Amino acid sequence: MTNTIRVLLIEDDPMVQEVNKQFIERLPAFTVIDTATNGLVGLDKIRKSAPDLVILDIFMPSLNGIDTLYQIRKEQIDVDVIIISAANDQKTIRKMIQNGAFDYLIKPFKFERLKHTLEQYFAFRMEVEPDHLISQTQLDRILFQNETPSGSVQKCVVPKGLNGATLEQVTKFIKTTPGSLSAEEVADGIGIARVTARRYLEYLHGEDVLLLDVQYGSIGRPVNRYRLKKP
Repeated sequence: MTNTIRVLLIEDDPMVQEVNKQFIERLPAFTVIDTATNGLVGLDKIRKSAPDLVILDIFMPSLNGIDTLYQIRKEQIDVDVIIISAANDQKTIRKMIQNGAFDYLIKPFKFERLKHTLEQYFAFRMEVEPDHLISQTQLDRILFQNETPSGSVQKCVVPKGLNGATLEQVTKFIKTTPGSLSAEEVADGIGIARVTARRYLEYLHGEDVLLLDVQYGSIGRPVNRYRLKKP
């Protein structure tokens, strides 16, 4: 494969489409080869141009993002999908993840959040070469970023009640964000509920991946802040 990721952007709002295009092309490894304003046109362009990656909105005329992703998987089209949408209800997010979305960004988002996702996606594509066998160690590194004994998630078997993809998102976000983070900051950063973020942070702390700092303010309850444990 080449080192350039070819992106098809499916977004019905022309202004948002242009902003997202500029964001994506700020990263030299990515190029937007085409755009579409709805799922029907997007599917046709996917079939014809065979992009590496589709950036997909959900609320669109003619064919929404949910049905578009379903059709992509039904036809077994070899393309990866990242969702960028204002839809923030749990049912929609779960449905998109279940249908194989690489990541899900909730509008509005900061460029740094999209940059983080695209960098992780690029690393994933560089690691997984077509027609090459992959070792368990490589697979662990891709899924859980297990590159060092310290400061990473060593267990591939995720405890009951936790989701592997969410655990990976939380871990990646902490690794790429300097300083300590509260559950609220993690929740806002990756688009999950605060109580969910707290559960994953407590798990990582229990696994000796994170250190806990308790900050006491002048009023209100103390705030638990977590930071990556240094090797």
